[in-house]
This record gives sequence, C-alpha cells and structure tokens, in this order.
Amino acid sequence: MNKKLHLVSLGCTKNLVDSEVMLGRLKEYEITDDNTEADVIIVNTCGFIDAAKEESINTVLNLHDARKKNSILVMSGCLTERYKEELQADMPEIDIFTGVGDYEKIDQLIASKQSTFSPEVYLATENSGRVITGSNYHAYIKIAEGCNQSCSFCAIPSFKGKLHSRSLSSIIKEVENLVSQGFYDFSFISQDSSSYGRDMKLSDGLIDLIKGVEAVKGVKSARILYLYPSTTTFALIDAIADSNVFQTYYDMPIQHIEDSVLKIMKRGFGEKKTIELLEYMKSKPNAFLRTSLIAGHPGESAESFKKLCEFMETFEFDRFNTFHYSNEETTSAYTLEQIDAETIDQRAQTLGDIAERNTHTSLEKMVGQTLTVVIDGESEEHEYLLSARPLSWAVDIDGEILINDTSDLPVEYGRMYEAKITELVGEQLLATLIKAL
Repeated sequence: MNKKLHLVSLGCTKNLVDSEVMLGRLKEYEITDDNTEADVIIVNTCGFIDAAKEESINTVLNLHDARKKNSILVMSGCLTERYKEELQADMPEIDIFTGVGDYEKIDQLIASKQSTFSPEVYLATENSGRVITGSNYHAYIKIAEGCNQSCSFCAIPSFKGKLHSRSLSSIIKEVENLVSQGFYDFSFISQDSSSYGRDMKLSDGLIDLIKGVEAVKGVKSARILYLYPSTTTFALIDAIADSNVFQTYYDMPIQHIEDSVLKIMKRGFGEKKTIELLEYMKSKPNAFLRTSLIAGHPGESAESFKKLCEFMETFEFDRFNTFHYSNEETTSAYTLEQIDAETIDQRAQTLGDIAERNTHTSLEKMVGQTLTVVIDGESEEHEYLLSARPLSWAVDIDGEILINDTSDLPVEYGRMYEAKITELVGEQLLATLIKAL
C-alpha cells in the first residue's frame, strides 16, 4: 500500500509552484485530502505579514493535533526561512524544518528525517518535474526569485535575497514541456516581474519573454503578474497590448498614490509617473487593470488617505485589493511612528468599499459582450450552473462567470468556448455558451 501525503500550500502562487515541485519529488506517495490518514504532512508556509504568519502557525498546530501516530510533519517555506532559529526552538511538534532552498530535496529530507536550510533560494527550472495542481489547462511559471527593490514595508528581500532570474531558454523549455502535456494558458510570476532579466543585463527582459512565448506552438493565452511601477516601461505596456497570445492584463501593485507616502514607502516612482503608466495601460483596447494598496502605512495622513480614496474612486481599476499595514522587523518602516490599528481597520474598510464599487462597474461594462471563456467545472453556487473564467481574467483572483445556458453544447472542462454575457445579477455575471473553440 502506498504511503499517503497531505500538502497544504499557503500564501502566494509563487509558493504554489514550489509546493508543486515537492509533489513532483514525492510521486510515490498517494495524495490525500484527509490529513488524519496521511503518513507525511507538509505545510509550505507564508511569512510575508502578520496575518499570513498567524495562519501558517495555526495551520501547522491544527494539523499536528489531528495527525496519526508516527506520521511526519514538515514545515517549509518563507516563514521557516525567516524565523528558522525561533521556530526550531519553540515548536517541538515539527519533525522536519526546511526553508526556501531545498524543495527539490524534500524526498531526501523525509527519508533522513533531517532539517536543513540551504543558503541558496530555490528557483524551479524546466527539469524540476513539478506536478501541476488545480487545473488541466493552466499553469504558473516562476521566472525569477528575490527582489532588488527596497520598499519600506516589505521583508521579502531579507530572506529571499536579490533578484535572480531564470534564463529565457529555461522558461521557454518549461512552457514547451507543459504544452506537450496539454496546458495552453500560462501566468508568469515573480516578486517583481518587470525587473526580469536585469541581473542578466537584459534591458527589458519581459519583452524578450513575450516574443519567446509567442513562438511556442500551442500556447493560446498568457498573462504577466506583479509589475513594479519604476521597472515597467511604455515599451512593455505596448508589447503586452500588441501580443496575440498575452492578454492585455496589467497587474501593477501601486500601494499608494500620494507623493509623500510613496516617498516614505521607498517606491521609486511618485504620483505623476505612476499615473502616466496607469493611464497608458488604460488606453489600450480591452485592457484589464488590477492593483493592490496598503492601508495605514506610517506617514499616511488623513489628507493623503483622502487623496488615495479620491483617486481610486475616479480611476476605476477593474480589480484591487487592500492589505492592512503590517509592521515587520527588518523593514525600514519598522521604527517609524505607527498608525493605530483602529484607524488602519477603518481605512481598509473604506478602500474595500471602493473596490466593490470598482468591480461592479467593471462587471457592468461586460454585459452584452461576447468573449472567450474556459469551463472550469460545476459551480459551487448550484449544480446546474457551470463555473467559467474569461481568459482575460487571472486564475482564482478575478472571479468567475456562471454559465446558465449551454445551448445544448457538449461541455468539456478545461475547454475554451465563445460565450455571451447576458446579465449581471448582484455581483455575478451570467452567460450563454455560443460555440466550442
């Protein structure tokens, strides 16, 4: 009988790629959703902000409480990398600790029951043998690790190090390998994707990547996530908009818009240049704009917050999310005068309300449109409704469209269809299938 494995991947999609590498190294195990019957339990943790750290710790402890006798509990990822000494001293419940450098050695660590922390940050390649999860047509491709930015609120460079890009040939080979397995939709990710290749002396590496991916037969759709304002060029914006493969999808976390706060945040770009980039993106046909903000960063006055709200209300992003400021040691904002938690909560709520209005406006504009969608499966809303995603939206984060009329077409999960958006009910778009593609 095969031994059973239960894996929990927390945090971002970059973490997910590393979790998929571990699954690839542990193929002899049977994957189980029931943690109580698992012989090996792995939690790939997130250590970005307080909420993520708390979730990671609680998840590990809850799994420990429920696990069967003689099972092995592994704690890996960003949280263990960032707090390796403290966690090893304070959490005897864990059998194996490992950080962000040894995902490809997970089978060896389990066999030897040893903890290890490689001095190098792991970056998957075309030879990593990862097992793609959650989709039979979409995959994330990690193009770089680390970050050269020095944002005041972010601790990632302190434990992930400087930017380290994969070679373009490695990325293209991985895409080709996945296409041969039936995948046709890809999201390219890293901490600062618009800096891709700068450590390899490429002036605008993402443009080279776009051209390389376009040349791979079988790639039908792609998008780039996590652009950084000061490393995003107008030429890159054009290359994305002009591509016949890449969606006109711009995901650029701005964090704030008011000059004084951006300066404290050490963002590199001020209000004027940031808005120029955003307006240029918005001018592109069928552009979809996503961003993220931080509420309550030190130095955010009532006046600067008001200016941020006014901008977010009028600019109308298709999607944006807000993070509560988390005061992280090893960051330059850690010693600044802090804003009280109640004010941060209030500001986050205000921005959340604006985000809901932005999203509603974006959805309203889609009614009557005909577009390409992929059927992901039966909807959780009702067994007679199908969950679909427009290829112009990112996986998981931008929502779903419900298909309530298949026009008697045969339905195949993971297949592309032409669909017409018929109505918006509350915050949910409904659509009719027109034909299979």
